[in-house]
Amino acid sequence: MISTQLIIFCINPRCNSPINPMGDSVCASCQTPLVHRYLWATGSLSAQIPPGTKVADRYEVIKQQIWLDTQPGLPPDVPEELPTEVIPYLQLYQERLHLPQAYGFVSNLEEDTTDILLLENAPIDKTGNIYPTIVEAWEEATAVRQVYWLWQILQLWTPLAELGLSRSLLVADNLRVEGWCIQLLELYQTPDDQKLSLQNLGECWQFWVVSAKASVAKGLQNIVQQMCETEIELEEINIQLNNLLLAAAAELPLVLKVAGSTDIGPMMAQNEDACYPNSLSDLDKKLHPQEDGVFGHGEWGMGHGEEVTNAQSPMPQAAGRLPLSTHKGMEFPAAFDEPLLRHLSIVCDGIGGHEGGEVASQLAVQSVKLQIRALLTEVTEQTVLFPPELLQEQLEASLRVVNNLICARNNEQKRQGRERMATTIVMALQVPQRVQTSTGWQSNNTHELYLANVGDSRAYWITRNYCQLLTVDDDVATREVRLAKSLYRKALLRPDASALTQALGTRDSESLRLKVQRFILEEDGILLLCSDGLSDNNWVEQSWQDYAIPVLTGQMTVEDAVGNWINLANEKNGRDNTSVVLTYCRVSPEYLVPVTPALPEEIIEAEIQEEELEELEKLEELEELEEPTSFTESSQALLDLDLDLDLSEEPPLSPEIPPTLITKPKRGKRLVMLGGVLALLVGGTSLGLFAWWQINPQRLQQMCRQLPQKVQSVCPAGK
Repeated sequence: MISTQLIIFCINPRCNSPINPMGDSVCASCQTPLVHRYLWATGSLSAQIPPGTKVADRYEVIKQQIWLDTQPGLPPDVPEELPTEVIPYLQLYQERLHLPQAYGFVSNLEEDTTDILLLENAPIDKTGNIYPTIVEAWEEATAVRQVYWLWQILQLWTPLAELGLSRSLLVADNLRVEGWCIQLLELYQTPDDQKLSLQNLGECWQFWVVSAKASVAKGLQNIVQQMCETEIELEEINIQLNNLLLAAAAELPLVLKVAGSTDIGPMMAQNEDACYPNSLSDLDKKLHPQEDGVFGHGEWGMGHGEEVTNAQSPMPQAAGRLPLSTHKGMEFPAAFDEPLLRHLSIVCDGIGGHEGGEVASQLAVQSVKLQIRALLTEVTEQTVLFPPELLQEQLEASLRVVNNLICARNNEQKRQGRERMATTIVMALQVPQRVQTSTGWQSNNTHELYLANVGDSRAYWITRNYCQLLTVDDDVATREVRLAKSLYRKALLRPDASALTQALGTRDSESLRLKVQRFILEEDGILLLCSDGLSDNNWVEQSWQDYAIPVLTGQMTVEDAVGNWINLANEKNGRDNTSVVLTYCRVSPEYLVPVTPALPEEIIEAEIQEEELEELEKLEELEELEEPTSFTESSQALLDLDLDLDLSEEPPLSPEIPPTLITKPKRGKRLVMLGGVLALLVGGTSLGLFAWWQINPQRLQQMCRQLPQKVQSVCPAGK
């Protein structure tokens, strides 16, 4: 246990009394959050320094090779010429989710002049304890997590092998786990006289798969046997392991609940952010057109949707009634959501000022939605699994389309230099592929999540135990590290450290450097997408427990969490717009926060009856535009697509209720249920007409006059 007698310095340079007892959360003098930055000290020399030692009058040795920087506000020591050993850490910065980052060096020790490399982002928790090894956590892990760990190691094999670091994946003590995520303590150079191959990796794995869970043991043992006994290609092993992973994940149920909002903030003149979903604002405009939209002045609205899949049956299960959104004292059913809502979330932060950044961000959202709708249609029509590489290529192509659209608009308006509009983007797509599970039934969802970002809008994965940053910012500081020119902490001292190095729309799509990540949803958690209005100054990392855990424990709705996080951003980072989209992912059998029962569907159906034929025609036209002739040709087709989107109004929201919310009645109860349904329809229609009469009597009377004479008698009399 860390002694409270030790001290830590406040990072606020203007603090009058910066010294605080270690373990305090905020500075007693200025209330600035205190940073406890635990580091991994590499090398045999650091292993000899006993706990309790203070090194370089700055670093407290907490445990063997685990040091705490007691002055985290000061930059660490970095030599002018970077040592060779640190270069791989910089070149692999894009893999920071799994690999530590170079922090600084400690030199001039009394007994030795050898510099010690310190690593941050190491697998050490917030109290200074190292995460367990994969061996220690293996037997307690679920079947899908066991396969997921091996799949992550296999994805790291190529980038590490290219730099001669594949040995790092063969040292069991070096492989640590934080929940689902594989993390390495440090990088080990492979000796020049050794040539490591998949056979070596298979030999390492064979000791683990012996105790794998029964549902995946046979499949894993077969894969490992091929790795050890044959000269099988990496691609073939990747395919087999991926198929096993998806089949194991599909055994789990999956509930998705999404909410999103964008806010102008207290100081900005206009909102250059855009997000999806944001359905309540669209619904409000639909029901209150005379107000010309109530969300242009900092008020926030949300969109939400839900999908439930039962792990014991291939048939979708009912999720109960649709939830309500409350605004201005009225409740509206959230059934105006389009099918994308259950799978897609987007946050964009525009660049270019009024009629620039706001146009670019909305153009990006609309274009991505159009393309993803076509992609999901294609995926659901296939009977075979699409490999991750193909889906990643498709999403990359979609982002290049968005880039070219914004570039074309810039060129049409003759915008040059800083006048060119652009946007950041972070987007997540949950792809519901069908797969046969490990126990032999057909599942409708493989639990795959794809994540892409350009710029500095971010994505976080949050559970009850940790908050993980999933994306890497495209800024000058990151560029300097990736090009091995500087350590990250030193690069942050540059005056242009936070300047963006790429965004959608600034230049031709061929110059974009894109990375699409694939994750498996195998634990309860929240995917948070946000613009820098929230993420600046590390407010997500500092506040996640207060804002996310109540959702995960059923004490707060996803919608309320979005609003609370936006309020925090306005309070702490109020000089910018803020967009937040949360996706609550649940694989456990626990229930969501109860919601008020929705109004009858008749209200929704009557509201959209006049527009239904026109909506279907538009959807048919979109499908003809979007659907590619073949999957491999679709990327090129998207890149060549010339879209002319009207940004003045969102595309009409589909009134179709997701099919996953409907259950098929059992055959033996059909007659009983039929009578009940008829009674429900009669009562529901009367209640629905009455409620609609209260909300919009003029509209109701117009619709009633178009009904047959006999039916008009059930309409309420005009007010």
